[in-house]
Amino acid sequence: MKTAFSKSWNRSAQPRKQRKFRFNAPLHIRQKFVRAHFSKELREKYGKRSCSLKTGDKIKVMRGGFKGKVGKVERIDLKKSKVYITGIESVKKEGTKYLIPLEPTNLMITELNLDDKKRKDMLARSSQSTVQESGNKKKEEEKKKEAEKKKEAENKAKEGED
Repeated sequence: MKTAFSKSWNRSAQPRKQRKFRFNAPLHIRQKFVRAHFSKELREKYGKRSCSLKTGDKIKVMRGGFKGKVGKVERIDLKKSKVYITGIESVKKEGTKYLIPLEPTNLMITELNLDDKKRKDMLARSSQSTVQESGNKKKEEEKKKEAEKKKEAENKAKEGED
């Protein structure tokens, strides 16, 4: 097996190659591993289910010992694929506090940091496409209702003739 990174490992069904893909991935690909689900309000607003985490996002912990706690993303470690959140910390014996690393899959985004212009544009594009899709669905439903009304009218006309 190759020692350098290869995107073909991702297509493999073998668990060892999947692990190798994740562990040997370069940072620009590891960024995609650090994603979290949106809250219901954000999901409706942007028409997306998840998004990459950035420092400054407000987060709610969904699983683990800190379940239910809320805080802001303070730091993201791409090498370890971990997220550090303000307010979620532990104390060492000597008394110093340290942030606890959390898995991004156990988090939910409650509020986005929209300082990044590219991120804002990406979310705007996705929300526009969902608005268009919902508009198309409404038009299709209206057409179906009109077709049903025409059929009912035709059936009544046939019954009147008989």
